[in-house]
Amino acid sequence: MTPDNSLARQLAKYRDYHHDHRNVLTHVVGIPLIVLSIMTLLARPAVEIAVSGWADITLTPAILLSALAAVFYLRLNLAIGALMALLLAVFVAVGHAVAWMSQAAWLGGGIGLFVVGWIFQLVGHKFEGRKPAFVDDLRSFLVGPLFLVVEGLFALGLMSDLRREVEG
Repeated sequence: MTPDNSLARQLAKYRDYHHDHRNVLTHVVGIPLIVLSIMTLLARPAVEIAVSGWADITLTPAILLSALAAVFYLRLNLAIGALMALLLAVFVAVGHAVAWMSQAAWLGGGIGLFVVGWIFQLVGHKFEGRKPAFVDDLRSFLVGPLFLVVEGLFALGLMSDLRREVEG
């Protein structure tokens, strides 16, 4: 990996856009809502694949997108990538549960979560006084959830070497 693609570098670049604690707090709410909304909206259509000797496998755009995101996270760091993959799996499962309640729940819930999540994001950047990171680097759509998880690990006193590297 090049230094620009290192975990610490990605987190440091994202952190540059998130110094105001109010902005970070709005992201703690907004980012999970957006991720859940995307997993909900992409839970349809579903394709059933019959695997000989196994149960049928259901594939959705949400599962495929999560798998691609997990590969991105795993390439940055195996342990944190595994945690991110687990969290994505939870979001996919919840998104699928909402999507199969009814069409109204699927669309209303997915779109509602998306709008509310982005309102939180935009309010946060109003506090920050700086544009969102994705304006300069589209990878920040993937780094945002990672940032929240890693900041949570830092708050628990974990990964102090990574924290020093990110803050350095």
